Amino acid sequence: MKRDSGKMDKRSATGDPPGNPASTAPSAQAAFASYAAPLVADALEFASAVREDASPEALHKLRVSLRRLRSLWWAFAPLLGKDENIHQRALFKYLATAAGKTRDWDILIELLAQEDSGAHGLMPSLQEARGSALAVSRETLSNADVKHLLREALAGASRELNTAHERMPLRKFVTRRVDAAKRSLKKRMKRANRARRSDYTAYHDVRKAGKKLRYLLDFFEPVLKGSCKSTARRVKRIQKRFGALNDVVASEGLLREYAASLGGSGDTEAVLNWLGQERKRRMRAAAALLRKR
Repeated sequence: MKRDSGKMDKRSATGDPPGNPASTAPSAQAAFASYAAPLVADALEFASAVREDASPEALHKLRVSLRRLRSLWWAFAPLLGKDENIHQRALFKYLATAAGKTRDWDILIELLAQEDSGAHGLMPSLQEARGSALAVSRETLSNADVKHLLREALAGASRELNTAHERMPLRKFVTRRVDAAKRSLKKRMKRANRARRSDYTAYHDVRKAGKKLRYLLDFFEPVLKGSCKSTARRVKRIQKRFGALNDVVASEGLLREYAASLGGSGDTEAVLNWLGQERKRRMRAAAALLRKR
């Protein structure tokens, strides 16, 4: 089931029906639930699906939905209690990591499915490791009582915002938060452009900042003045290029971590060499994009 997670019709989002002044627009506090509730519903739907569906797509959708929630809570952080906001964002990250452990194996398997990777002999062991990770992911998510945690997070944040004495116009608020995300991305791109090619952390920070901005544009584009299409296209390019780099870096780390248990099931060292060469190629591609900023 595909939802329009976080996006709102421009008229309803701004609260500016024909003939009415912009002053009728809702406050950011009042609008929060209209963004958060569909995201929580998506996350609950995907968490339920993972119990029955072991496919890479189900886990990917769950992890993305939790990341989107984390970004939304970051967006509303100035209006929420600091400690509680940090706690909720940490919760979303924990749940996303639980789903991500299996997803990381899926990405590695997809990468090594390429003919020239030389990983044919490793595949049975990788699939077995993936199955074990899936069992742990399902158990962790089940024990966490995702439904209760997410509904409590939504209820708590909504209650805090609805009882706040001050109100900020939605458009003014989201413009500030999107601008903050843009500045963060620009800063990290400059830092990565100056960093050594071996400094993957700087590149990883670009990816995270780009992802956050992309989610905020998805949420708030109908409310913002002017078109965000050029910014959205640029962020999508960053996500694609830096996401491809992250896939191979994470896969290389995962394979090294489990190399001992995979020993004898194939030429692990040769596959690691292939991943190393692929990492360098993708690092060059990411660096080239930084130079074009």
